Amino acid sequence: MRVLVAGATGAVGRQLVPRLEAAGHEVVGISRRGPRPVDVLDAEAVRRAVAAIAPDAVVHQLTDLGGADGAANNLVRVEGTRNLVDAARDAGVGRIVAQSISWAYAPGDAPADESVPLDPTEELPRARVVAGVRALETAVAGLPEAVVLRYGILYGPGTWYAPGGAVAAALAGDPGARFLGSTAADGSVSSFVHVGDAAEAAVRALEWPPGAYNVVDDEPAPGHVWLPVLATALGVPAPGRTEGRAPWARGAVNGRARALGWAPARPSWRTGFADRG
Repeated sequence: MRVLVAGATGAVGRQLVPRLEAAGHEVVGISRRGPRPVDVLDAEAVRRAVAAIAPDAVVHQLTDLGGADGAANNLVRVEGTRNLVDAARDAGVGRIVAQSISWAYAPGDAPADESVPLDPTEELPRARVVAGVRALETAVAGLPEAVVLRYGILYGPGTWYAPGGAVAAALAGDPGARFLGSTAADGSVSSFVHVGDAAEAAVRALEWPPGAYNVVDDEPAPGHVWLPVLATALGVPAPGRTEGRAPWARGAVNGRARALGWAPARPSWRTGFADRG
C-alpha cells in the first residue's frame, strides 16, 4: 500500500515511518520541515502534494505542539485536517487514519470507552480543545474508511515527558517550562501511551474497520500515583500530593483496539516511564 504520512517528522511520525516500511508499505512523508515540506494550513499546497503522491491511504499525525500553543494546535486540528481531508477526497483516497486524543470525553467516574460522547462543556479553555477535537473527527469521518485513534498522553522520545523535556523542567522548578498538561498530584485520572505503541496502532489501523479507538495503556491512574513514578524516572523532585479532581479527567480503556489485535508493548507507565527506548 502506498501510504502518505502527514506529520512524518513528529514524535509519532518518526516511530511510524519505519514500522510502515517494515510492514511492506511504500511510505511518503510530508511535514512542515524535511525533504518534502508542506504547510498543512495552505489548502492548495496540500492539494498539490496529495495529488502528486497519489496515496492509497493517508495517516494524519499532524500537530503543532512545539511552542505549547493550544490555539496553534487547534488550528491544525481544524483547518489542517479539513485541508488534508479535502485533498484526499479530491485524489480519490478513501482511507484515512487520524490522530485524536482520549481526554476529550464527557465527565464521569470510570475510564471512558468509545461509546462515551465528547464533553459538551462550554467552560473555557476546555471547550475550545474539545471543539477542535470534534472538528477533526467530523472532518475525517467525511471519508468512507475513516479510523480515528484517540491516543492517551504521549510519552517517550520526542515528547514533553521524555528525560530533559518540558515536564522534567517544570517538576524541577523551571518557571519557563512550557507544555500543555498538568503536574498536579491530585485525583485527576490520566491514560498514557508510549509513542512506539501509538505508532504500532497506526500501522494496524490501516486494516481496521472505520470508527474511533482508544489507544492507551492498561492502567489509567490519578496524578498523585503516576507523577511520583515519572519524577523518579526523570530524576527530578516529586510534587506534593494535592486534593481535588477534574470531573472530565477519567482516563480511557483500550478494549476495542485490543479486540483487533493491538496491545501496548509497554502496558503500564509504571515501567514505561523508565524505558529510554
